Order: sequence, then structure tokens, then C-alpha cells
Amino acid sequence: MQNAAFWRPQIPRTTLRGTLRTVLQGLRIRMAPSSPSSASQNKMQRLRALVCDDGHERIARTQGARLIAGVDEVGRGAWCGPVVAAAVILPEDAPIAGLRDSKQLSEQRREQLDALIRSHAVAVGIGFADAATIDAINIRRATQRAMLAAIAQLAPQPDFLLIDAEQLDTPCAQQKIIHGDAVSVSIAAASIVAKVYRDAWLRALDRDYPHYGLAAHKGYGVPAHRKALLEHGPCALHRKSYAPVRAAMRGAPEQKNRRFLDSATLSSE
Repeated sequence: MQNAAFWRPQIPRTTLRGTLRTVLQGLRIRMAPSSPSSASQNKMQRLRALVCDDGHERIARTQGARLIAGVDEVGRGAWCGPVVAAAVILPEDAPIAGLRDSKQLSEQRREQLDALIRSHAVAVGIGFADAATIDAINIRRATQRAMLAAIAQLAPQPDFLLIDAEQLDTPCAQQKIIHGDAVSVSIAAASIVAKVYRDAWLRALDRDYPHYGLAAHKGYGVPAHRKALLEHGPCALHRKSYAPVRAAMRGAPEQKNRRFLDSATLSSE
């Protein structure tokens, strides 16, 4: 039997080239690195989709825990001022509605929830590390030190820790939770308390250092802060180990750090 003949459509070469060009352009668009602003917006959208509840607390209680402290920090990405940590033990039988990551709440709502947390919590502790400490031991160790100081302030002491993205050197049983402030009510409460405390502190510091706009941006890397740094140089509150601050100390344009500037601006807590 003779081989069957297959019909092959005759597509003009110009059409093939145009189609191929369109496909390649689409691939380039999809493969192009996203800007810091779009990446930050996408991250915030994903975090908003998470459910903040007491699921992690309930699991800890099945393991025998009774005094569960949520631990979180605020100010890690700021260019100046302290990093502040809070530890909060919430009561098991008196839930507080509306707890979630402090970055997803308005200033007014954070302050309302801060008052509720402080009036209902079993215990609240605050710890911090200043700019000099951050420069001396690095921001991660300074954050851990602030968290441990916050836990030490708790009375009664916790028997279990739920910690946002950190593992601490403490004998207390603990669980490290990535994006913990978006999924655990205890960590969310700590996030809110730390944020309200640090914001108030930066507003007070603004009176002593009026050139930098601390009351507005709380020490984060917004363009107005960078401009003030270049005009006035860093003050005692600035973290000299941070690249944008070092650039301002040299009086040099900070083009190499532009991406860091944009991402720090958008991730302000």
C-alpha cells in the first residue's frame, strides 16, 4: 500500500517570523524581573489572603502549653532608630477580634487594638536594641536580643513561644513561623504592640532631630529621608552599618542602592 500523503499548509515566512517575534516578546515580558514595588505589592496581596487565627495556639495547647507568648519585631528595615520587639501572652478564653499583621492595619486601628491587647493580655513585654547595638552586632542579632528582652519582661513567664521568623537561644519551647504575624493571633498582637510603641518613640525623637521627618516615615527609607540624609548627614540615631547611611556619610549618590531604597520604602512597618 502506498504511503498516505499529508497535506502541509503553506504559511508565508513573514507570518512565521511575526508569530515567533510575538511569542518571544511575551516570554521576555514574563521572564523580566519584577520591580521592587510590584514585588512588594504582590507579597502584601498574598499576606492579606492568609487567615490570622489561633490555630497555632491550639496546637501548642494540645502539647501541654498554657502560657503561650507571641513574639515579633518592628523596625528591622529602618535606616535609623531602634528595632523594637514585643512579646504578648493572650488569654485563652477572651479572643480579640481583628488581630492581624500590623502592616495591614491603619494607624488608628492599630492604636485601638493596642489598647485592647494591653487591657486583656495576661502579660505584655517590650524590648529594643538601639542603632549603636545594631551596628555593633548586626540587625539579626540585635533583633534576637530585643526579642529576648521582651520575653524577660513577661510576668508570668511563658511556657511556649510562637516567634515570627526567628529561632531564639532560650530553653523555653518555641516555634518559628514564617509570616507568623499574618497567621497567629499571638504574634499579630505582638506586632501591633511593637509597632505602636516604636511609632510613638520615633514621633518623640522627631522633636530632638527635626531635620529628618521621623514622625512621618519612622526612620524608613523614603525619598524624603534620603534627601535629608544627603543634606544634613546622619545623626546619632542612624544605623551607620546600613548601605544608604554609609553612602550619605560619603556624600556620594546612592545609585547602587536604589533597589534597596525602593524595597525598604515599600516594606515600611
